[in-house]
Amino acid sequence: MQFLDSLNAAQRKAVLHDPQTPLQILAGPGSGKTKVLTSRIAYLILEHGIPPSSLCAVTFTNKAANEMRERLSKLIGKQKTAEVRMGTFHALCALFLRKFSKVVGIEGNFTICDTEESKKVISGLLKRHKEFLSSSDITLKEGTVLSLISKAKSKSMSAKDFIAEHSKPSTSNFDPEEEVQRIVGTIYGEYEKSLRRSNSLDFDDLLLYGVRLFSEHSPATNWCMHVLVDEFQDTNVTQYELMRAIALPTNGCVTVVGDPDQSIYGWRSAEVGNLARMRKDFVSSQQILLEENYRSTAAILKASLAIVSQDKSRIQKTLLTSNPSGTVPVLRSFPTEHAEAEFIAVEIKRIVASMGGVLRWGDFAILLRFSALSRAIESALQKEAIPSIVLGGHKFFERLEIKDLLSYLQLVDNPDFTPALTRAIGVPPRGIGEKSVQALVSRAELTKKSVLGVIELIYDAKQPDVKPAVKSKIGSFVKTVRVLRKLASEGTSPADLVRRLLDLIEYETHLKKTQPEWESRWENVQELITFASDIDNDGSSVAPEVESGVKDTPLRLFLQASMLSSEGDKQSEEDSKEKVTISTCHAAKGLEWPVVMIPAVEQGTFPFYRTDDVPEERRLLYVACTRAQSLLYLSHASKRKVGGETKTKEISEFVAAATKEHPGIFTARTSQFPHTERTVISKVLDRPEAKEAEVTRRMTEFRRTTRHEDTSERNEVSWHPALAVAGVTRKTNTSTFVASSTMASFSAPRAPAPATGQVLAPVRQNMVGSGLQTGALLKVQPDSSSDSQTAQPTGGVKRRLGMGRGTMGFPNKKFKPPIQQP
Repeated sequence: MQFLDSLNAAQRKAVLHDPQTPLQILAGPGSGKTKVLTSRIAYLILEHGIPPSSLCAVTFTNKAANEMRERLSKLIGKQKTAEVRMGTFHALCALFLRKFSKVVGIEGNFTICDTEESKKVISGLLKRHKEFLSSSDITLKEGTVLSLISKAKSKSMSAKDFIAEHSKPSTSNFDPEEEVQRIVGTIYGEYEKSLRRSNSLDFDDLLLYGVRLFSEHSPATNWCMHVLVDEFQDTNVTQYELMRAIALPTNGCVTVVGDPDQSIYGWRSAEVGNLARMRKDFVSSQQILLEENYRSTAAILKASLAIVSQDKSRIQKTLLTSNPSGTVPVLRSFPTEHAEAEFIAVEIKRIVASMGGVLRWGDFAILLRFSALSRAIESALQKEAIPSIVLGGHKFFERLEIKDLLSYLQLVDNPDFTPALTRAIGVPPRGIGEKSVQALVSRAELTKKSVLGVIELIYDAKQPDVKPAVKSKIGSFVKTVRVLRKLASEGTSPADLVRRLLDLIEYETHLKKTQPEWESRWENVQELITFASDIDNDGSSVAPEVESGVKDTPLRLFLQASMLSSEGDKQSEEDSKEKVTISTCHAAKGLEWPVVMIPAVEQGTFPFYRTDDVPEERRLLYVACTRAQSLLYLSHASKRKVGGETKTKEISEFVAAATKEHPGIFTARTSQFPHTERTVISKVLDRPEAKEAEVTRRMTEFRRTTRHEDTSERNEVSWHPALAVAGVTRKTNTSTFVASSTMASFSAPRAPAPATGQVLAPVRQNMVGSGLQTGALLKVQPDSSSDSQTAQPTGGVKRRLGMGRGTMGFPNKKFKPPIQQP
């Protein structure tokens, strides 16, 4: 097995580990965990003779599962790879719940209810409590309720459990928080009844019902001989119980891969303690550490470790690399968020030019603690004509036009799914309002039939109409559903069903009438057909058919794939190839970029001011830093607007402590990228170096085209090194300031502004066009128009009041600037 030769000692030890002994692989960032996991699967099949269909490999995203499939196919071939039961926790549960639905008391044609549909159900339930909430001055949104319910489900708590946990002895004092918990508990129970009536499960239900199935029904687990779990540190209590239910019948044949230092999803109920829990439940468990990093330079790893190692309670492990030391990570301070954003934009352009094209826009990522920080940065990138994309934007299957079409198909597959009906019946508009729909729902509840069943009976004149009357309006709707139902029962492919649906409801015409950007929406419809065609070709189940009397239809497989798909990841990846990526730190986990910039590394941001888990916030910054391969930038502002109010900010305690303990892990100076540094970057990225002539050409173009408008919030002392190092022309309100390459001394983080009249360090070099002579001094003058102070020339430089007003370019033609010395 030649693939073993490419493994280092620790990786090889993990792959060859006895499959009968539970194994925890603690893999640091960039240490090759996916390679080890796929190699272990291949070794279990090729060396130990375990049938591929007896292996259960669980991932957290479809993207991770697809990557594993691709790698595994190269090791054991596509046929054997296809037999491995590989996919997300949710996909695995959905597959087996389809086959053994009766065991847990549900129907096999259940619909997977997505987050938006869940919110709609809860919104309706909240209306019953609207009067009480209003009179009690309590605001409770459906998103909050759903989040609390989801957290309860992640801990395997039922509605009764939730109510019992939050019940307190009654007191005479009104407690708003207690009332909120009471209402949420009540809605939780009603929400569950609503889902069951609609024959649907939400994402949390997939796991809960999966645990029941795998725990109580041995035929659902007797196929498994070994369980492998990726990103184990991100599992919640329910997912751990799911793994345990599948693994226990194998006598503990389980391998998990994770890194407690990268546990950053506590807010989604992830339990980093599951690693310790596994060692108690599987007492013979052993640990192997993967500490050799293949992603980043040594300098980046040193800075990252200095941050995370402040947590003395963590499992002590390190990161090693054979990569060169590389460029020291940059830590910069700015007066405002706008100055910070402008620096980031210009620095990106300068790096691209300095590297002679070795780095492109798509090689840069700007990682944010929360998405609201992107506004100033997006604006600055736009001003510099730098294309960007926000990672994890509006996902494909959440778009209006996609949900419109899927609602019809969901209704065909599951007539009881009321959320699909309430959407589909209004697309295109048929004059059936909310009151009419509610009347139909009430009739359905009264007669214990589905809403669709009631509508069909009214249409066929087998049941009286409701008020307001709908019989004259539902004809086209019923005909459409019946045509699609017949085609689906005949096994028509999902792609053809979508095409037929488009014709039946004249959806393109509907989009033209209702959507200004209908062309782009129509393109999304075409992409849905493409997705359906792909499902037709390669199937959508995560595993081969389980022996069962239940047969999934092509439509059902398509709907399941659409609900569980992370197609948004694929789309972002394609779109971001030539664009700077803007992402939250959470969304960036598992990804990497040659250059990473992390702004707003400040108290209140890292750690986040609302957090209850400071160590997790530290780990989050560590994860963000370790996404970088060759260059890392951290920055912070001394003042930042929050909610329209300017607030003073301090550097993050994580960074402050790390720099105090390890001086030199960051630098304030931005690199001029000499040949030696360009060589290291190219080596780390395994890319050919740029020719010197190309670097020169691009830098010349950069200096020629990069110009900025001045603002009252910026001064010459804090001028960006991205411009200073490159000799970039800077425009001010009334003049032009040219920064020469000798101004690198201005790249240090901005110190507190000196008192009025305090003389700063002399400028020892001419600044062409600046009006400064050799030996001139900069003197700070008060500026009543801004919080900032403006550096003014003094000592040999004349300045006439009213001419230039605080600038140094002397634009007034009647005033001659000092003669430049040769």
